[in-house]
Amino acid sequence: MAAEKAAEKVALVTAGGSGMGAGAARRLAADGFRVAILSSSGKGEALAAELGGLGVTGSNKSNDDLKRLVDGAMAKWGRIDVLVNSAGHGPRAAITEITDEQWHTGLDIYLLKVIRPTRLVMPIMQTQKGGAIINISTAWAFEPSAMFPTSAVFRAGLAAFTKIFTDTHAAENIRMNNVLPGWIDSLPQLDARRDSVPMKRYGKVEEIAATVSFLASDGAAYITGQNIRVDGGLTRSV
Repeated sequence: MAAEKAAEKVALVTAGGSGMGAGAARRLAADGFRVAILSSSGKGEALAAELGGLGVTGSNKSNDDLKRLVDGAMAKWGRIDVLVNSAGHGPRAAITEITDEQWHTGLDIYLLKVIRPTRLVMPIMQTQKGGAIINISTAWAFEPSAMFPTSAVFRAGLAAFTKIFTDTHAAENIRMNNVLPGWIDSLPQLDARRDSVPMKRYGKVEEIAATVSFLASDGAAYITGQNIRVDGGLTRSV
C-alpha cells in the first residue's frame, strides 16, 4: 500500500493498455486515484472501464489524442494531479544502420511522448499549484546498450529534459522524476538476461508500479529531477 490514500485525485497514464503502464494504472487506482488511460490498442479503454476510470484509444505520438485524454479527464473530474508517461518499443538495429526515419520514430516514442502531454497538463498543474509527472524510462539510459540504441539515446535526452524541467518548475511544486526499469517480467524472459542481474531474477511489473505509486504520493513531495533505478542492481556502478 502507498503511505496514504489519495483523496479523489486524478492520474493520467499514457501507453497504459498493457505492461508497466497498465501496472501503474492498476496500482494508482488501488491507491484511490481516478485514472484516465491512453492506449493505441483499445486495451486502455477496457482497463479503464474495469477500474471505473476513463479510457481513450489513441497514440501518445498525437497531440490531438493526448488532448482528448486531458480534456476528457478535466470534463469528468476537473483536475489532474499525476501524469505517468509509459511507452512502447522503438526501432532497433546496428547503430550506423538506423535510418533517419527510424531515429525520428525513436524520438517520438521515447522523448516527445513525455514532452507532448507535459505541455498539456502544465497549465492545469500550475493553476492547482502542484502535480507530479513520472516517466517510465530505462535502466540503460546512462549505461547504453547496443540492444536498445534509440531507447538509450533518447532516454538520455529525457534525463536532461527532466533536469531542466525541474530547474524551471520545482518552485511551483510540480515534480518530474524518471523510473529506470531493468529486466521486467512483462518482457520475454531469457536465462542470460536473468543471470546478468545481481538479484538473479526479473523484476515484477508490480514493483515498477509500486515505485510509481510512491513518486505520486505526498511521501515523495521532496523528490524531483531524479532518475530512480529499479533494476535489481544491474546498473549498480553508476
